[in-house]
Parts: sequence; C-alpha cells; structure tokens
Amino acid sequence: MSQQTGRIIKTYNGYYYVLGDNGTWYTCKVRGRLKQKRFIIAAGDRVELDAAGDEGMITEILPRRNLLQRPLVANVDWLAAVFACADPDPSFLLIDKLLALAEAANIPAVLVLNKADLAPEGFFARLEAVYAPLGYPVLQVEAKNGKGLDALLEKISDSTVVFGGPSGVGKSTLLNHLNPELSLKTGQVSAKIGRGRHTTRFAELLPFQGGYIVDTPGFGNIDLAKLVMDDAAQGFRELKARAGQCRFSGCTHTHEPDCAVKAAVAAGEIAASRYESYCMIRQELAAQKKRGQKS
Repeated sequence: MSQQTGRIIKTYNGYYYVLGDNGTWYTCKVRGRLKQKRFIIAAGDRVELDAAGDEGMITEILPRRNLLQRPLVANVDWLAAVFACADPDPSFLLIDKLLALAEAANIPAVLVLNKADLAPEGFFARLEAVYAPLGYPVLQVEAKNGKGLDALLEKISDSTVVFGGPSGVGKSTLLNHLNPELSLKTGQVSAKIGRGRHTTRFAELLPFQGGYIVDTPGFGNIDLAKLVMDDAAQGFRELKARAGQCRFSGCTHTHEPDCAVKAAVAAGEIAASRYESYCMIRQELAAQKKRGQKS
C-alpha cells in the first residue's frame, strides 16, 4: 500500500473516482473517521489516499479554495454565467442570482452573452455599464458560428470551469464549439467510471482545454431554486465594499435611515437593477428560512 495524492473527478454511490498526481485512476472509498465527521466530499476536492493497485482509501481532504453547493464541486476557478441576448430574453435577476452564488462561494465569474447577433441596440453597453465596473468580464459570443470564442477560451483555458445559465441559451452549442471533442471525451470518461452520458445527478469533471468543465445534467443548469448563502449581501460585491458604512450595524439596506447602500443607489454608484435583485434575493432567503422553521 502506498500513499498518494490526487483529485476527485467524480463521486457516485459512495465511490470516489480519483485521478492521482501520478496519472493513475483510483476507485476509492472513504476512511471511517471522515464519515464520522460528516465532512462534505465533492468532485474537485484534492485528497490524500492509501492506494493498493487501482483501489484506494481516502484518508484526508486537503484544504479547498472554494465550494459550490449546487452542483457540489470544489476548487472551481471560474463560473461562466451564460445568458442569451434574446430568445430567451435575459433576466437581470437570474444573472444576479448566478453571480451572487459565485460571489458567496468565492468563485470568480465571467458573464457570457450568447446570440450576440440578436442583441437589441445598446444592449451590450447597458450590461457592461452594470457589470464591468464590478470586475465581471462581459463577453459577447455567437456560439452557432463560433464568433467571439477566442476571448472566452483565453479566460478559462487551463482552469476548472462551471457553465451555468437557464435552458435555451445555447450552452451545449457553445461547449461543442469550444471543444468539438468534448462529447467523445465524455464517453471515454464514462466508460472508465461506468455510466452513460447525462444519467447522473452528481457533478463530474471532464477534460476541457487543459483543465476541466463540470458536467451536471444539462451541462450546468445550476439550481437557483434554493439559494445557498446566509446573507444576500454576501453575493454582491458593491454591498460588501460598503460594509460598516451604514449608521446601524446589521443594516439590511432596505428601510433603515442613513444607509450607505441606499445612498449609493440614489447617487447612481450602485445600479438600480442590482439593488432590486438584492432585495428580491433577500426576500427569497427570508421565505426559505421561514419554510425551514415550519418543517
């Protein structure tokens, strides 16, 4: 038996499929003491394991940089929030929910606007005015003909990337253009770990442009139905930047006087659409907490 390190590429039915740093695939279980701790183990985690042949026992989860809850994946380098310019029309609330989930999980995000040829006049300027000052790259692409993909590849190559966004925005077309061999590689990985394509509810990492993409049902339909964050302000960079500037500690930035956030909205320093999204997400979190208390 030898001690090895590697990365979990997929979890399934209590088994963990680890690609060792030595290039060997290991089918692993988890040592009992980790189970007793009820520690969340995710695809993307770096681990230590005791290996015997191509089987192993995970003994330690190494420190992670971040953890996305839905889908459950660790050590993500980028979240690519994919939305269409039209058909379907984009929702500022959905954009902000996805970016908020990434921000709360400490995952950098890039906003990818597909179907650029359908964009109404002034559309890109409007979105760039909202998101670029916050540090979110805003990229225009036309996945159906491959336009604008070089800038996206330059951003996400050699990285672990989660693609998320509503259905119908062209994520699959985008991925096929980014890497035409992706479906073939999916089949190869699936043969190794024993499942067909898109039959799992668990996150899986697939080789992609020198790094990985996270494969979930529908290639990254991140579940926004249940927001995983304690405080809506955690998901908004411009609100976090004004932490402690309000008159009252614990300010909710909704009804309190002398609120730095509301003052910034009134002055045009925070986009009104972002503030509206914050208020909506805050309401959803409150309703979610209330439902949890009743159950």
